[in-house]
Amino acid sequence: MAAAVTGLVNVLESYRGRDRVMRTLCYSCQLLGGVMMQKNGMKQDWGKSLLIVASQLSHCRTVLRLFDDLAMMAYSTKYGLGKKEEDWLIRCISVIGNLSDQLYYPCEHVAWAADAGVIHVKSEKWWTASTALWGLSLFLGILRSIRILNKLRRHRQKHTENDLPKTRGEIKSQIRSEVLTIIGCASDLVNAIHWMPPGFLWGGCFPTWLVGLMGTISSFIGIYQTAVGGNAGGV
Repeated sequence: MAAAVTGLVNVLESYRGRDRVMRTLCYSCQLLGGVMMQKNGMKQDWGKSLLIVASQLSHCRTVLRLFDDLAMMAYSTKYGLGKKEEDWLIRCISVIGNLSDQLYYPCEHVAWAADAGVIHVKSEKWWTASTALWGLSLFLGILRSIRILNKLRRHRQKHTENDLPKTRGEIKSQIRSEVLTIIGCASDLVNAIHWMPPGFLWGGCFPTWLVGLMGTISSFIGIYQTAVGGNAGGV
């Protein structure tokens, strides 16, 4: 018990760890609140309360992302044009993905500032732009993982029973990680399209509980991958 508490404290002391916990709680509250809102009586009141919590956590994460630009820029600069990548397609996908991630933040900042009354512009188009950039990043992430999966499977087929178990195990672990990344990105992409203006695919058509479910799935995948040293992310 003490070890679990210590582990949770260590997670909450880091910005990324705290954000993942907040994200999971946000979508979980949205899922449970959406389900309860379909009930009557006391459950509906609980549902409203959970949706308020989800809204406040989401707003908190938006404010904290005001400070993410420099970290993203440092990552993009370090990656550069991906000269260390052997596969040209993965390199291209990664560079475009980094660019969309970099542009996402200022668009969201402007939208937030407009809603807060800091600047006097209409926030809707900026929210749409930031959501579109997030969706593009997620789609590129799916393509990147599919490409890596294909390379890993071809590599695994070349291995024989005489290969080291460690090598086979590493390939299997990488395949599992990429499959989870695809599921997580796809779950978030479903939500990103829902938040686009009505008329764009299924924009605005999802019930609250379904948005919460998709976000909860991707959040738990992100937590798992962080725990095992993988890479996953989401807004």
